[in-house]
Amino acid sequence: MKDNQASNGSNNNYAVDGKGVAVRKVQRSLFHRISGVMSNYVWFQILVTMRPKQWIKNTVVFAALVFSQKLFDHHAFLMSFLAFFLFCLIASSVYLINDVLDKEEDKLHPFKKLRPVASGSLSTATAVTCAVLLAIVSLGAAIYLDGWFGVILATYYGTNLAYSKYLKHAVIIDVMVIAFGFVLRAIGGAVIIKVEISPWLIICTTLLALFLGFGKRRHELVTMNEEAPNHRPILSEYSPYFLDQMISVLTASTVVAYALYTMSTEVQAKLHTTHLNLTIPFVLYGIFRYLYLIHQKKSGGNPTSVLFNDKPLLINIVLWMLTVCVILYF
Repeated sequence: MKDNQASNGSNNNYAVDGKGVAVRKVQRSLFHRISGVMSNYVWFQILVTMRPKQWIKNTVVFAALVFSQKLFDHHAFLMSFLAFFLFCLIASSVYLINDVLDKEEDKLHPFKKLRPVASGSLSTATAVTCAVLLAIVSLGAAIYLDGWFGVILATYYGTNLAYSKYLKHAVIIDVMVIAFGFVLRAIGGAVIIKVEISPWLIICTTLLALFLGFGKRRHELVTMNEEAPNHRPILSEYSPYFLDQMISVLTASTVVAYALYTMSTEVQAKLHTTHLNLTIPFVLYGIFRYLYLIHQKKSGGNPTSVLFNDKPLLINIVLWMLTVCVILYF
């Protein structure tokens, strides 16, 4: 009996020990799972801060590819895609640093306060580390692909860092710097495939970027009212009337510049077509639709969101692209 009791006692002790081991295994498993979830959560916050939706701005890189009639040149397309990808990485590095610098100001914005850095979901140290890594990788790859393209990407990066710290506080120049970023994308797209940089490409890109930039400033000013200067101090230098005047000038300038481009005899001879002017109605509708969204729907704060959320505008852009491709390639 004693032996049996001893045996049972030992078995019970073993069972307890076994349960303890099992519990510890479960605890370790749960810990690893939670750690994995938290790790994924951090990476998700990094991805959000990198602004993937904003990468569509970098499609300006493909303008030179399309209008130089090299869209179906495999090597040129690959180089353009790589340029697009590197611009996405370097732009994301800028977004990360910008969110760190604007952390306190973003907390006052109705939407930007939800950004990972402003809300505290992503630490400042992590954001800065990721920004540095993205910059090193993208600039190194750009220099390897083409020295001049590397210079353009470095210029883009330096200009945007200067904007984040200083230039965003200079009235009018703040928007001109944003437009300069689009011009650098367009030039970079031409340099990477080694085609001539068209002055029309620079003019049209500059005017359209300024139009979108001042439209964004107007939306911020009207939406936030008295709180606007607290979020972005430079907004105190603007007024809806002043911005409307500049937007009006840019509206006319953008349409006229694009129309002159399509009807230029030099361009017609180079592209071997006289039908590019058939795309003017799409540009007119796109500009007018965007003005409608700015003034009537109080949109325009985020051109990328407007593009994705407004179906008529999105359909118009797709039709413009298809028409351009048909005219240039068929």
